[in-house]
Amino acid sequence: MEPYQIVLLTLAAIAAAEVLLLLLVSGGSFARFGLALKTYFHVLRDAALAERIRSLLGPSPTEEVEPSRLSPEPLRFLALLQREGRLLDFLLEDIQAATDEQVGAGVRELHRQAQAVIKEHLVLEPVIAKNEGETVEIPAKFDPSAIRLTGNVTGQPPFRGILHHHGWRVKSYTLPTLPEGQDPFVLAPAEVELP
Repeated sequence: MEPYQIVLLTLAAIAAAEVLLLLLVSGGSFARFGLALKTYFHVLRDAALAERIRSLLGPSPTEEVEPSRLSPEPLRFLALLQREGRLLDFLLEDIQAATDEQVGAGVRELHRQAQAVIKEHLVLEPVIAKNEGETVEIPAKFDPSAIRLTGNVTGQPPFRGILHHHGWRVKSYTLPTLPEGQDPFVLAPAEVELP
């Protein structure tokens, strides 16, 4: 046998062994093996795809994983309710010793102020635009985050039932931007009166 034939046979044997190994790794699935080959060539040609796949596989050992931070965005509306209506003060105060008249007077003012904040910053719409007490039909592919079924829930949708609450959905909102350097996690600053 000629030396070039030996080299070609050796290369063919190595290639066959690699294909066999890859088939074993794929669980013997030719479909997964074919997908892996196709992906391999696409990743070599497309840098954006390579980056997306790299992020799916997790961070490389040399990368530092940035610790997740809480987003302060949802707290801005709560801060408005505290600033205008002192909602947190009311909810976190112990009112067990207060009379019903005292609580009622506090709630009336809180209601007025909180309602003004909601009307100024949120555009709301009902999830189901019907009157409470009306019969409504819930379609087969309803969103369970938007409609909660109660009572005798059996069978498959569509369902018919009585609307007890129309629900609320935020259509749009506007929140003021925070001044530069302000801590977004402070919902209400401490107040100190100096003598």
